[in-house]
Amino acid sequence: MKQALIVIDVQESFRHRPYFRGEGLPAFLDNLQSLIDGCRARGIPVLQVFHQEPGDDAGNPFTAASGQVRPMPELALVPDAVFTKEVHSAMFARTADGTTLEQWLRGRGIGELLITGIRTEQCCETTARHASDLGYSVRYVTDATLTFPMRTRAGREVSAAEIRERTELVLDGRFARIVSSAGALG
Repeated sequence: MKQALIVIDVQESFRHRPYFRGEGLPAFLDNLQSLIDGCRARGIPVLQVFHQEPGDDAGNPFTAASGQVRPMPELALVPDAVFTKEVHSAMFARTADGTTLEQWLRGRGIGELLITGIRTEQCCETTARHASDLGYSVRYVTDATLTFPMRTRAGREVSAAEIRERTELVLDGRFARIVSSAGALG
C-alpha cells in the first residue's frame, strides 16, 4: 500500500503561545527528522500542513500577518506539497491552488498515512480519526508528535506524557496503529 508522511503544524506559531514548553522539542524534532529522511530514502511523499487562522491580526501567531506561520527552522524538510488549514483536521487542508489533501492523496493512489506533528491530542489525533473514517490506513507516530501540559477544569495539570498515553489509548486498534518513528516504515 502506498504511503505518505503528513507533517502537521510544525510551525513557529507555537513558540509564541503561553503554553509552549520546549523540553520535548529536541527529541520530537530528532524523531520527525529521522522519519522524514527515511521517507525520502524510500520515495514516500512528505506533505507539510500549516494551521493558519483568518484575519490580519499580527498579534495572533497563527495568522499570516504574524509571520509565524512558517516551518520550525530546526527541521530540514522540502515537502512534496504544502497545505494550509483553518480547522483541526489536516484532511480539510488545501494547497494554494485549492486542491484538498484528500484529493492529492487519492489522485496518487495513497492508502496509508503516517501522522506526525503538533499537537498530539488536537490536530494530529483529529486528522488520524478523520483519515480512518475516510478509509485510509493510519500509522500514528506518537514520538513524532508533540504536545504540552494542559490543565483540567478542576485545575490539575495533565502532563504531555499523560496526554500522549491517552491519545494512544483512544486511537490504537480503532483509528490507527500506534508506532514509533524507528518502526513506522517497517
